[in-house]
Amino acid sequence: QVQLVESGGGLVQAGGSLRLSCAASGRTFSAYAMAWFRQGPGKEREFVAAIRWSGGSTWYADSVKGRFTISRDSAENTVYLQMNSLKPEDTAVYYCATRQSVSYYLRQRGVYDDWGQGTQVTVSS
Repeated sequence: QVQLVESGGGLVQAGGSLRLSCAASGRTFSAYAMAWFRQGPGKEREFVAAIRWSGGSTWYADSVKGRFTISRDSAENTVYLQMNSLKPEDTAVYYCATRQSVSYYLRQRGVYDDWGQGTQVTVSS
């Protein structure tokens, strides 16, 4: 069991930046990967970015590639999402998640074992 707490969301103007944090506690030693998903108004929850805990390989949705960066601080059991050049379409509740065992389908919601409560990001135009 892993507990995840997201923070860092808020209201920002288009073109601005935010950095989201996700602090993990519990059996983080067993985590294979961590990821960020988001759910905008009236939309399905969608993949944003993922990172392998060991080795640090990363994956990004095409919509955020080049603007967002996922990273981890192993000593603090924390993952980050640096969001630059924000657009109104980035407005969503952002969730972090963990996958405990090996998976080759890290872009899919169903493979994740634990989820945080979410943090709201609103980008104004």
